[in-house]
Amino acid sequence: MTGLSEVSTPTSPQLDALLLDAKLAVPAFRPGFVSRSPLVAAGRNSAQRVVAIMAPAGYGKTSLLAEWAEGEQRAVGWASLDRFDDDPVALLKTLASAFASATNADDGLVDDMQVHSVAALSRAAPRLASALRRSARPFVLIVDDLHVLTSAACHDVLSVVVGGIPEGSQLVAASRSTQPHVARSRASGDVFEIGAADLALDAEGARQIFRQARVPVTAELLDTVTVRTEGWPAGLHLAALIVRESPNAADVIVGEDRFVADYLYRESFSALPADTQTFLRRTAVLEHLTDDLCRVVAGSAVAGGLRALESSNVFLIPTDRTGEWYRYHPLYREFLLAELRRDELEMVPELHVRAADWYENRQLPAMAIDHLLQTPDRSRAVGLIGAVGLTTYQAGGMATVQRWLGALGDAVIVSTPSMQVLTGWLAVLSGDVVAAEKWSAMLDTASFTGEPGDGSASFQSARAMLQAVMCAGGPERMLADAELAVAAEPSWSPWRDVAVYLAGDAQLTLGRREKAAEHFREVANRLDDSGNNGVRVLSHTQLAMIHMAAGRWDEVGELLDRARSIIEHKRVQDYSTSVLTFVALARWELHRGDLKAAERELTEAMRTRPVCTSSLPTVSVPVRIHLATAYWALGDYATARHLVREIDDILLRRPHLGVLVEQFEVLKSLVTTTMAGAQGGPPLTPAELRLLPYLQTHLTLPEIGARLFVSRNTVSTEVGSIYRKLGVSSRSEAVDRATAIGLLGG
Repeated sequence: MTGLSEVSTPTSPQLDALLLDAKLAVPAFRPGFVSRSPLVAAGRNSAQRVVAIMAPAGYGKTSLLAEWAEGEQRAVGWASLDRFDDDPVALLKTLASAFASATNADDGLVDDMQVHSVAALSRAAPRLASALRRSARPFVLIVDDLHVLTSAACHDVLSVVVGGIPEGSQLVAASRSTQPHVARSRASGDVFEIGAADLALDAEGARQIFRQARVPVTAELLDTVTVRTEGWPAGLHLAALIVRESPNAADVIVGEDRFVADYLYRESFSALPADTQTFLRRTAVLEHLTDDLCRVVAGSAVAGGLRALESSNVFLIPTDRTGEWYRYHPLYREFLLAELRRDELEMVPELHVRAADWYENRQLPAMAIDHLLQTPDRSRAVGLIGAVGLTTYQAGGMATVQRWLGALGDAVIVSTPSMQVLTGWLAVLSGDVVAAEKWSAMLDTASFTGEPGDGSASFQSARAMLQAVMCAGGPERMLADAELAVAAEPSWSPWRDVAVYLAGDAQLTLGRREKAAEHFREVANRLDDSGNNGVRVLSHTQLAMIHMAAGRWDEVGELLDRARSIIEHKRVQDYSTSVLTFVALARWELHRGDLKAAERELTEAMRTRPVCTSSLPTVSVPVRIHLATAYWALGDYATARHLVREIDDILLRRPHLGVLVEQFEVLKSLVTTTMAGAQGGPPLTPAELRLLPYLQTHLTLPEIGARLFVSRNTVSTEVGSIYRKLGVSSRSEAVDRATAIGLLGG
């Protein structure tokens, strides 16, 4: 970091909060604003739950939304989206924040959106939809710049949220392009649409723009300009500015030459002082503008700062009520970026580096990474991703990390062993067996002598921990790898807990319970919050299960309470490291005789088990052994048998799992010799559980298949199986039943 900025400004999380507040603030009206009250009234009085405003840039969509918000009697939640919201978890947090700020909803609602990415559709989106549905106050949720959402996952969760808008409330969304949820709402007659033709201004609207710009104009010129611009509001506003600065420009605007936005922007831009032009060009690399950040990036400041620029009719839009944060009008920013590439192309990487410095100095590495990924030298981006990638994933940002890795490209990852370790961990923890095997195989022959960048002591230690957790070489090799890492990682290392836990898990897999317990206690008794939520949860749970096996039930409840507390506080219910806790809690409730509580915990474990695969065998196999045992004890032999088959599949890939194999053989013998006539039927398979959340959407079977990378026939077969197992005959019934039994929703 270069420390370019010397001005004292807020650091994260203060800056994070300021940026969020700016996204949730209704923007102020710009000079030259033309009221769209008839359109607002028509949308409001339509009583349609969805209002979609779709038009190219420059048609006054944001101004219309702001006018709607200012005159609304219902509670108003505002969300201005940006590219950082193109992640289902981030999007849901932004929408929940807007709704909560408007309606004083449950304080925990926004925190409940912080889930594993795989649970955004199955847990977080239904939770937000339910909160909307139960709102005590009618509301309007206004969403601007919806077109920034490019990922299918974002549109999937949004469709679930739209389904939660109750009668008397509305979702009002603006975008440059078609909104995917509109077609579905249109089919049900529940959408009011406003398009470019509705937003185009007539001569009277043009007159208002020229009047507010204090530009005298004839009726003939107004008519001609309106025709030339086709009523495009941004074009009319630009024309007024140009005529004011250069009266002769009117002849050009109405002449034979095509009326082009680029020309008008150029005319507006060319009238500015040279230093202001430089400032505008250089700061166009930024999506969010504040005076200090702009000074650092541009290398200079403008007199009076951004507030003065706004008043000088530069196309600068305030994004908060304090006048601290701004953004450029999208068309103007595109023009400025073109000017930057034309006049100072060699400066572009340096400008992004300066922006990255500013964000990194303020402890916002994710913002810094996005700028660094736009530079040719990826080494610093690699270092930052390595440092925060795993914690970003653990905070629910899987889609964000995947976007970073995609921008780096496989070539960079392959050439950077430390990135291979991170990518391998993400694959293991998300249950991606193929990817985990791929990166693990590459790491076998990799070498690296530099600092890993992820806080681990060395590349050798980081690789050993990944190899240990996958246990491909059996428990003895797992123990050797884990002990290598334990020896390498000092007490202050953020990876120390991981190494110690893995050593304990290896000992447990070898049947050495007391030695394992020593390691688990070391992790469980750490007083500091190292951020290793997964291994802390597992350590408390493993200790509880060791006590259960020895018949020492007096300490079990406290240990499981600690594990549950971490899960709930950190919102890690859908992580592979939490599944064993749900199983242990079920056993605890069965011991106490509370069958209903035990069934709730079993359902949670069954729901989350798809992320426990053969890439994490020393968790995945015990989870299923204990689940099968519990279901067998409850008389649900069909589910127990199905879980036995799942264990068989894991052992095909990981046959050497020490005492787990012996425990499984005992279970298998018990379950397979049980007579038929059991309660219940087979459970939903992991594949069916992955498909189930999509039944909440209006995606067709081929579209669902595309999301899951399977054929339409496979989807059709799995949907039929889901219906049969849930005892239903339609998608809506399946969703209702799955929600009732805890397989969907919060």
